[in-house]
Amino acid sequence: MKIGEKKKVHIRWMLVCYDILIYLLSAILLLRLYGGNDRLSNTGILQQMCISMVCIFGIRLFGNIYGQVWRYGGIQCYMRLIFADGIACVLYMIIEIFLPVESITFARMLSLVSVDLLGALTIRMLYRYAYKCGNSNDIQGRFWAVLLKIFSGIDAGREKEIQKIKIAIIGAGRVGVGLAEELLNNEQASYVPRCFIDINKEKVGREIQGIPVWSETDATLSKLDDYEVQEIIFAIPSMETEKRKELYDYYKNAGYKVKIYDYPTMYAAGGKRYLREFDIEELLFRKPLVVADEQTNAYYKDKVVLITGGGGSIGSELCRQMAKMQPKQLVILDIYENGAYDVQQELKIAYKGKLKLQVEIASITNRKAMARIFEQYHPQIVINAAAHKHVPLMEHNCIEAIENNIFGTKNMVELCEEYGAERFMMVSTDKAVNPTNVMGATKRMCEMIVQSASTHGKVKYSATRFGNVLGSAGSVIPLFKRQIANGGPVTVTDKRIIRYFMTIPEASQLVLQSGAMAKNGELFVLDMGQPVKILDLAENMIRLSGVEGIEIVETGLRPGEKLYEELLVKTEELDKTENSMIFIERDTALSQEKIEEKMQILREACDSGDNLIAKQAMRKVVPTFKSPEEVNCHVANEKQEEKAQEKVEVHKKPGMKAAIF
Repeated sequence: MKIGEKKKVHIRWMLVCYDILIYLLSAILLLRLYGGNDRLSNTGILQQMCISMVCIFGIRLFGNIYGQVWRYGGIQCYMRLIFADGIACVLYMIIEIFLPVESITFARMLSLVSVDLLGALTIRMLYRYAYKCGNSNDIQGRFWAVLLKIFSGIDAGREKEIQKIKIAIIGAGRVGVGLAEELLNNEQASYVPRCFIDINKEKVGREIQGIPVWSETDATLSKLDDYEVQEIIFAIPSMETEKRKELYDYYKNAGYKVKIYDYPTMYAAGGKRYLREFDIEELLFRKPLVVADEQTNAYYKDKVVLITGGGGSIGSELCRQMAKMQPKQLVILDIYENGAYDVQQELKIAYKGKLKLQVEIASITNRKAMARIFEQYHPQIVINAAAHKHVPLMEHNCIEAIENNIFGTKNMVELCEEYGAERFMMVSTDKAVNPTNVMGATKRMCEMIVQSASTHGKVKYSATRFGNVLGSAGSVIPLFKRQIANGGPVTVTDKRIIRYFMTIPEASQLVLQSGAMAKNGELFVLDMGQPVKILDLAENMIRLSGVEGIEIVETGLRPGEKLYEELLVKTEELDKTENSMIFIERDTALSQEKIEEKMQILREACDSGDNLIAKQAMRKVVPTFKSPEEVNCHVANEKQEEKAQEKVEVHKKPGMKAAIF
């Protein structure tokens, strides 16, 4: 420690000596050799030198100019020096007026300070440039390293740089340049930028911070290897999804570690900047859906909002999104107290008492408890996110799924009517479309209840249907992460399975916007783009983890699971909305009497206490409820036909009949 301190002091005072030398040269030039009309005597020269020297170096010391680490100095350091010498010039002028000394012209005085400042800036720039370029192994680098050693007594730091990770930064814009500057100015940084990769023709072929800017075509793998690049860093927040995927695959397949630079403006003010691996959400490389708008925010502002299942994955995010919209009061309801408590504390800390927040612990199946809550808060907007959603578990707990999902939803609908709520919004799922499991069938029944209520009730109703949510409790992503952390194997039920995915914020925003735009009775669905193959997802996660030797094992389809999910009932018409990614599915709403008949069938089945009878009842009330074996067999046959047709096209030659392989 002491050695390091001595070295710092040595370099600092060496810089002071160089500045004094530069000042003396400037004084000789402008005070002694100057041949103007206001020639000074030896006494006058000495007087002016004393005054100017005291002003310049006094202000520099006071402004801690010599406390800067100039080898990493940025623009702020140079501006600080210019500002200090500007103050010194003004002080010099004032002192010279009031003291009984031989006077000089203002131009001569300004020239003295300016020439000295120019010399001081030059020597610092040369010092920094020599330190930076001295790390190179070429002739130029060795030349500057020798000069640096002679005039400062320090090495260029070649040994330190060898230990650092060399990176190429994709993006030479504000974020990328900020990252490079941060790394260059931090001696303790583990990374050192070697090059930028950018598509801007005005930047390509030039240097930023002494770092070359290459185009994508220039940044060949051999060139990156010559520059000893070890990792690729994405620093373009606005990069198109398809382009990001292309570059990610290219560099990942080439053997590079690929990371992303998290810039705080992308998330929230005050966030930390850091380099990280790509999240699995980003591995999907699906363009994020933007659904929140001013109109949506305005709708929820100053409203009393009740969110059921508010402690769950979707429910808690709905609470976060809703809190931003400044509701009159936010009521979080959940049967599980830990999740509700966590989101309550998070929002209390985030909003510091500015959000009127209340947590209620109750089940939506408890009519008396729910009536008490409605009586107390009189919610204007009710968002029902409470549900049993785990497909295999609900196959063995059919009665509980019916009680919670269906009868719970029915309770909420009736209470909304009884207590005069404005709007009821239901969270649904793609598993409700042609369901093959109890969970999906219960959600389809809930959709029918909501649509039926819209035909005779006073409340405005809507349901929002979306696919699988990344990172939600019980989803495949957390399972894969745990399996990889344990060394594998990673299990997939069937390598043919495909699913639609979206992020939790997207799903939550979709629910809120669709609910705000709903007129009455709409079933909103999302154009989620291309589905994701679960096998590809597992492979990407294993590759992302960097762990080798992780095996992927096929375990067989779970009870109620099908090979694919649908978002739309194909026979129904779709209406567009203001958001190009959101559509409305309209089917014929059932009458109130028909819904009551179905509810009676389900009530009798649940009262029997037999899960098998309950499941049979679900098949009666939800006509589209099919067995997974029937659906999966049909899908498998379709896939085989598609593959056979592909082979026909591949092997078919002009003038010849196609052969079936």
